[in-house]
Amino acid sequence: MHRFIASLGVFLFLSHAAQALEPREGWVIHDTDKGFDALVEAVREAVKTAPIAIVTQASASDGARGQGITIPGNRIFGLYRNDYARRMLAASIAAGIEAPIRLYVTEDSDGTATLSYKTPTAVFTPYFDEGGDDLRALASELDDVFKTVAETAIAE
Repeated sequence: MHRFIASLGVFLFLSHAAQALEPREGWVIHDTDKGFDALVEAVREAVKTAPIAIVTQASASDGARGQGITIPGNRIFGLYRNDYARRMLAASIAAGIEAPIRLYVTEDSDGTATLSYKTPTAVFTPYFDEGGDDLRALASELDDVFKTVAETAIAE
């Protein structure tokens, strides 16, 4: 019995260590078979066909590489559109701090990559009392947009 528990502990530790991101409330996490560069490009292509745009990008791995340091790949895409911004601000000025809403591509230890994001509803929930039904409607609409972008990007 002791050997079984010890083996189970090792298995759980190793399976946990292999996961890039742990599930979190309000997050959508897609593990993929794509490599990091392929998933980054797939996100760019998916956004081209969606009713949203890449308005910001950041990458700690690119910055580290510029300093001669290698870390696992990561890229954050900020997605939004001006009419979404106007609707958001009309509902809640405070919610403006959350725009653009981000997609996160991370490189996993096995050479694959993960696509993650906080749903727009999760992002805007703290502002729903102030923003009311208009902000809720925008968040729901953006949930669908982000879902479509993610599903398109991860498709084989």
